[in-house]
Amino acid sequence: MTESKPARAGGRANARSARRLAREFALQGVYAWLLRGGADLAELGEIDAHVRDGEDFDQADAQWYQTLLQGAAGQAAALRERFVPYIDRPLAELSPIEHAVLLIGSFELVQHVEVPYRVAINEAVELAKSFGGTDGYRFVNGVLDKLAAEVRAPEVQATARR
Repeated sequence: MTESKPARAGGRANARSARRLAREFALQGVYAWLLRGGADLAELGEIDAHVRDGEDFDQADAQWYQTLLQGAAGQAAALRERFVPYIDRPLAELSPIEHAVLLIGSFELVQHVEVPYRVAINEAVELAKSFGGTDGYRFVNGVLDKLAAEVRAPEVQATARR
């Protein structure tokens, strides 16, 4: 995974929020976990320690990062069951970035209703734009839109009526 370095001004990361940084670091962790096979949760400790050593981690929302990393990896099987019906190819053909972004985005949609569904989708799309392939963000957007319509139907419908 190529790392995008934030613009620096006075030693601080650019205007990315602490939550955005947490999502970026969680993506790095879930990506690394998937590259190691995506099955052994015991590996998360080592991955977590490595990610926390990353530049600018101190500016991230560490609690949100931990929630996303543990939740996306720990609930990966159930999350996949939720989004696989909406993908247009076998799960094994997803890039590890798309797979990791879908796990994180699905986790936010399913488990964290306090995060508005549009925010969860937009954040996942931004991750895919920053770290994924050319059109991966469109794929992620389409899959998570369909998932949101299923798991957050009242919220999606209320937003559509506005």
